[in-house]
Amino acid sequence: MRSTVLARRSLTCAIAALPLLLGPPGSSERAAAAGAPAQTEGLSHSAESIHQEVSFSAACPRLYAALTDARAFDAVTRLSDAATLVTAPGAQATAIGNEPGSPFTLFGGYITGRNLEMLPDQRLVQAWRAGGWPAGDYSVVRFSLTAASGGCRLVFDHRGFPPGQGASLLFGWTGHYWEPLARFLAAS
Repeated sequence: MRSTVLARRSLTCAIAALPLLLGPPGSSERAAAAGAPAQTEGLSHSAESIHQEVSFSAACPRLYAALTDARAFDAVTRLSDAATLVTAPGAQATAIGNEPGSPFTLFGGYITGRNLEMLPDQRLVQAWRAGGWPAGDYSVVRFSLTAASGGCRLVFDHRGFPPGQGASLLFGWTGHYWEPLARFLAAS
């Protein structure tokens, strides 16, 4: 109870401080019109991100299961050119928890993270990291699934990864996820 009261008080104080942090309404527009530089400290206008939309010929529940069931995802991995990661000596087994907050280990342990949001057959959001990244660096991936004629449409967004990783990740999402997922879903 006490922690809830403190959390509400902290949130109330943070909301009350917003006008002080942001300035009066229209102040940034007036400053820009007067020739003052815009205040953008802490806001990146050049951050890399990945947005992809992919259609699958399977229903959304089957696609969601392939992304969240360890045995199914292990089979998907073995259909990709990353299969050597799961068969290498010392590779970690594919593991995917089934509730928000649960960890996952993919591609022999090269990809790890936590499930942040799991809305069955509709959405999966993960804190996601690659083994070669600096310790503690995580990005956020979001898989949104919607029924489409003949299957499921996946809208995918990946943000917050280390600078310079975009091209490699884009290649990996296509070659290690979308293509083997399509083969897996077609075969099962």
